[in-house]
Amino acid sequence: MGFDVAIAANAAHAPLVTAAGCEHRELPGDMSHLVNPAAPGKKATGADLRRYMRELGDYMDLAATGTLAAAEAGTDVILANAIAPYAYDVAEALGVPAIGAHLQPTEPSTAYPPVLLGTGRSLGPAGNKLLGSLISAAKAPYDAPSARIRQVLGLPKKARSASERTRRKTNRPILHGMSPAVFPRPADWRSGLSMTGYWWPEAEPGWQPPAELVDFIADGPPPVFIGFGSSAALDADFLLSAARRAGVRAVLQGVDGVSGTNAISIGAVPHEWLFPQMAAVVHHAGAGTAAAGLRAGVPTVSVPIYTDQPFWAARITALGAGPHPVPYKELTTERLAEAITQATTAPAYTARARQLAAALASEDGTAPVVAALRSASKPI
Repeated sequence: MGFDVAIAANAAHAPLVTAAGCEHRELPGDMSHLVNPAAPGKKATGADLRRYMRELGDYMDLAATGTLAAAEAGTDVILANAIAPYAYDVAEALGVPAIGAHLQPTEPSTAYPPVLLGTGRSLGPAGNKLLGSLISAAKAPYDAPSARIRQVLGLPKKARSASERTRRKTNRPILHGMSPAVFPRPADWRSGLSMTGYWWPEAEPGWQPPAELVDFIADGPPPVFIGFGSSAALDADFLLSAARRAGVRAVLQGVDGVSGTNAISIGAVPHEWLFPQMAAVVHHAGAGTAAAGLRAGVPTVSVPIYTDQPFWAARITALGAGPHPVPYKELTTERLAEAITQATTAPAYTARARQLAAALASEDGTAPVVAALRSASKPI
């Protein structure tokens, strides 16, 4: 049995969705506008944080409205990510099953600090669980949108935190698209929380790399990839200075106009093609990019900025697949160059990265998702 899949996402992601053979249903808003941290090496001020939270709340409200419209266009099952609790309210009103589909661990646990706290440092088993529970019950930017959607749909009033407690008590399923080889399943997770392995995108049929990029990679020792995805906040001069200090050739993503013998700027290029050809990858350690780097079997330099990025950066270091992270708020060209040098000259990082890549290659993250969808789609 196959499935017709529609993905609700911002307009910027439409080509990626349709290239995967899925229907794109647009969510209004643009997440990239929410990423505006202070300059490298600077901490965000209180005013920065207040502005960010206002903008995040506005985005969540648009996303909730878009989620409702996307579901009303027709659905039999809803997969909800970790920051879309209003999807459960929509599913309740439509009378369809909802399954969590998360790229990071969000359940309060003794095994890790709450990822929304933006730290990779453990607070100890008791501290991790207590703070995770407190944050789960605290106010969040998606609370007001969830309440509004429930009102629009004629559902009884129920706080988002109360709905989450109900889902825990009833052991509602959440699929986690991550590998136990990278993050072992916590012993205190309830049975409804499953770890499937990573969810890799299909290769785009007929895709060909730019000839200039192919020539650049071939014209010297393996370069280092430096890119920060939707968190792009560094200019070309900063990245080029770090690469020169480290003495490496560089492939730069997120900046334009760089072309030469030692560096080149690129647009969207599939990680599964590009990363295995690199000497190391430098990125913000978001869930997907971190996974792609580990899959490629090359060392990682993490520059985490917020939310779950410090968590994944800490995991990469703990696994021995890269040097200690360089937090964005402490970033300088000197520190970044030093981390790149460590990643590209210490054989242990490469050896460990290759071991992890072999483990990931043996996993099938798709089969558990298909099984969950088949189970949810069965008539009651």
